[in-house]
Amino acid sequence: MLPPFGNANYLREIEERLLEAPEDVNLLYQRAGMLDLLGRNDEARDAYIAVIKREPAHLGALGSLGTLLFNAGYRSAARLTYGEALKHHPRDVTTLINFANALFENDELAAARSVYESALEVDAGAAPAHQGLSHVLDRLGENEAAERHRQAGFAAMPVSVEAYRGSGLPVSVLILSSARKGNVPIDVPLDDATFLKIKLFTDYYDPQLPLPPHDVIFNGIGDADLCKPSLDAAEALLRRHGAAALNPPECVRETGRAAMAAKLRGIAGLIVPRIVEIGRGEIDTVDTFPALVRPPGYHTGEFFERVSDRAELKRLAPTLPGEKLLVIEQLDARAADGFHRKYRFLAIGGRLYPVHLARSSHWKVHYFSADRVRDPEAIAEEDAFLTDPRAAIGERAMAVIGAAIERIGLDYCGIDFALDAAGNVLFFEGNATMRAVVPVAGDGSQAKRAAAVTANRAFRDMVLRTGAA
Repeated sequence: MLPPFGNANYLREIEERLLEAPEDVNLLYQRAGMLDLLGRNDEARDAYIAVIKREPAHLGALGSLGTLLFNAGYRSAARLTYGEALKHHPRDVTTLINFANALFENDELAAARSVYESALEVDAGAAPAHQGLSHVLDRLGENEAAERHRQAGFAAMPVSVEAYRGSGLPVSVLILSSARKGNVPIDVPLDDATFLKIKLFTDYYDPQLPLPPHDVIFNGIGDADLCKPSLDAAEALLRRHGAAALNPPECVRETGRAAMAAKLRGIAGLIVPRIVEIGRGEIDTVDTFPALVRPPGYHTGEFFERVSDRAELKRLAPTLPGEKLLVIEQLDARAADGFHRKYRFLAIGGRLYPVHLARSSHWKVHYFSADRVRDPEAIAEEDAFLTDPRAAIGERAMAVIGAAIERIGLDYCGIDFALDAAGNVLFFEGNATMRAVVPVAGDGSQAKRAAAVTANRAFRDMVLRTGAA
C-alpha cells in the first residue's frame, strides 16, 4: 500500500495519463484503487464498474468492488459481485475467502464452510481460510476441528493490518483480539479514513516480540466466558511491555455472565438473576425452575432456551454445544400490556448512551428478531427512550444503571435491562461485546440513527483523546 499522504498526488498523475489513454484498463483500475484508498467510496464504486464494463472478467476490479460493497453494508450486492468473479476465476483464493466471509456474516454456515474448504483445496496454507473455517466450526460445535484450523490460521498470521484510506497521517490503534471471536465490534466507529487498525491475536502472538507501533491500545477481547485464554495472554503481554490499554483485560475478565451477576448483586433497585455454571454431569443439582439455559460464549439468542423442569433440561442439554451450561433464573420482564422489553445503554468513558429499546411478545427479546419493534407504538416508545432516556425510565432507574456501570469499571461496555412494575431495574446482561448499529437508509427512525451515530462518535472521540494523551 502506498503511503497515505502520497495517494492524492498519485491519483492526479494517473488522471493526467488517462487524458492521453482514456481507454487504458490498467490505468482505469489504478484510478479506481486510488479513489478506494482515499475513501471516496461512490467514485471508487463507479470507477470499478467502468473497468468491469470494459473487461467483464477483470479479477482485481470485481474483487475490490465486492469488498467495497461489503464494507459499505451492501452485503447482497457484494455476494453477487464475488460470485461473478468466481464464475471467471473459480480457483482464486482471495475471492473464495471473501465470498466465504460474506456467507459467514449472513449465518450461512454450511455454504461458508464449503467455500473455505474450496479455498484450502487450492492453497492448503491460506491462513485467512483457516481462520474463517475455525469460526464456522466453532459455531457448528465441532470444537476439535475448529482448534486445528485456529492453530493453522492464527499461528501463521497473528497480526493483521487493515487498509488505511485517509489522506493524512493516521492514528494507529493496536486492537488486542481473540482468535475465538468474542471481540468488540468497533469497525464502524473507528473509520478507516482516520485510524490505522492493527489487530493482534493474543492467543498466538509471541510475547517476546515487540508490540507493533501504535498510538493507542484498545483491548478488543470482549467475551469473558469464551475468551479467558485470550484475556490471560493479553494481560501478560501488556504487563511484559509495560503498556496500558482501554478496557483492561483484567477488568473484562470479570464480565462473564455468572461473574457479572455476582459482581452487581447488592445494588439497591437492581434485580440480578441467579446464574450458575454447571457441567453436563451436574444437571441433577439444578433445583430452580423455570430456568433459561445457554452455553457460555453465545449471544443474540443463539442456543438460548427455556426449560420448565429438570426432565426438560436433560432433554435439551445434548442439543447444546460445549462442556458447560449456564442456568439462569428467569426474571419476569413482561409488562402490564403483555409485552417483554429490553433496553440497552452503551457506557463510553463513563457516560451513558441509549441505543435501542426492543419490544416483543416472546420472552427471548433480541432487537433484530423481536416481533414488535416495527409497531408504530413501539417505534414511538423507542424514540422517546433514545431522545430522553431519563424521562423514559425515570431518575431512579438512571441512578441504578449508573451505579452498575461504575461497578463494572470498563471504558466501553453495554448493559441490557428491563423495568418491573415497581420501577426496579431487571438486569439481563452487561459486557463489552455490544455495539450501536446505525440503521441502513430507510430502515429505522431518525432518533435511532442519531442515537447510534452519537454513541459511535463518543467511542471514536475517546480513542482519539487517548491516542493524543
